[in-house]
Amino acid sequence: MVITYNDDRAKRFRQAISAWGRRNVRSFPWRRTSNPYYLLLAEMMLRRTNVTQVKPVFVNVIRHYPNVDSLARASATHLHKLLRPLGLTWRAENIRRMAKVLSADFDLTIPRTYDELRQLPGVGDYVASAVCSFAYNMPVPIIDSNTVRVVGRYFGIKTNAESRRSRSLREVIVAVTRRRNSRHYNYYFLDFASVICKPINPQCRNCPLKSSCAFGITKLGD
Repeated sequence: MVITYNDDRAKRFRQAISAWGRRNVRSFPWRRTSNPYYLLLAEMMLRRTNVTQVKPVFVNVIRHYPNVDSLARASATHLHKLLRPLGLTWRAENIRRMAKVLSADFDLTIPRTYDELRQLPGVGDYVASAVCSFAYNMPVPIIDSNTVRVVGRYFGIKTNAESRRSRSLREVIVAVTRRRNSRHYNYYFLDFASVICKPINPQCRNCPLKSSCAFGITKLGD
């Protein structure tokens, strides 16, 4: 089933996600702060990694390296040791190189713009957008496989592994992103994708969008 996009449906989507999120948003150490350094580190650690793995490692890294200056002076051996539980050995080197660039080119401060964040080693579109949203509360969309999946299902848009690069789908995600209080809304959106609109076995019967979601209407109608 394909449901044509329109502003009313986008508004209904935002309202439902916001209402669900206020009741169900999850708590993690990096969500209890707007410190851009903490949030940049957290997002670097969360790449391709389960959130439960990241929590203790994040706390440990922050304890040893509480600011950019200390991280820029970290030894490669020690940083690799702290990050080893997360796997992906290239991650530690990216973080170390990022800290060096922040020290040399940004006066030990975290950039406040998407374009400057993208200049940092290891920082891609998703991480730059996440820092803009979660640290600086900018109304930027969070576009990854999870948000693409939710929007695709809701509007009945066929998606695949490359859909996050689709301009038309990006425009839809921009449209369903709240302009105000973007930080909290994007957390709600990501949690909704993780808890309700799962890749496998989505919880359609508990979904606040089930009566207007193309995927949900089809699934529950079977």
